[in-house]
Amino acid sequence: MRLRAHRREDFANCRALWQHPETIRFIGGVAQDDQAVWFRLLRYGGMWPMLGFGFWVFEDKATGAYLGEGGLLDAMRGLDGLAGMPEAGWACMPEAAGRGIATEAMRAVLTWADQALDAPRTGCIVAPGNTPSLRVAEKLGFEEVDRPPFHGEPIVLMHRMAPARQAARQSTSA
Repeated sequence: MRLRAHRREDFANCRALWQHPETIRFIGGVAQDDQAVWFRLLRYGGMWPMLGFGFWVFEDKATGAYLGEGGLLDAMRGLDGLAGMPEAGWACMPEAAGRGIATEAMRAVLTWADQALDAPRTGCIVAPGNTPSLRVAEKLGFEEVDRPPFHGEPIVLMHRMAPARQAARQSTSA
């Protein structure tokens, strides 16, 4: 697998992802129309120059197949527990789910972030019933810190300390 920047040609795959009932089941529950998917694709390109981080496509290196997408964002969600830190997010095509792709890709994203960004923590939110994404988050080192309401529903808020910060914290507590 490889991570690469989104391109205009990804629109059809992005639309298939964000209109698939399995993808949206825990992410809003409503399929995104073509305009919303198009704006999502534009947002992906705009995050990089504005924030210095963003999302990548997860692509099968051998076939070029679009497997999903993920990365870091600042969604201004109004959740205190995400303020001032990059938020991790990911979604895989249903046919790619359960193969470890999100874990592998997001591990690469977070390794990059730990080296390229001065961010002591990253956060993520996951719907309480989304067991596969909760497992991915835990494998990546995220730990639950709260269950605040978000759009009228509870959400699992998780944090991950950057390894250098984690090591420093452990050495001062020893």
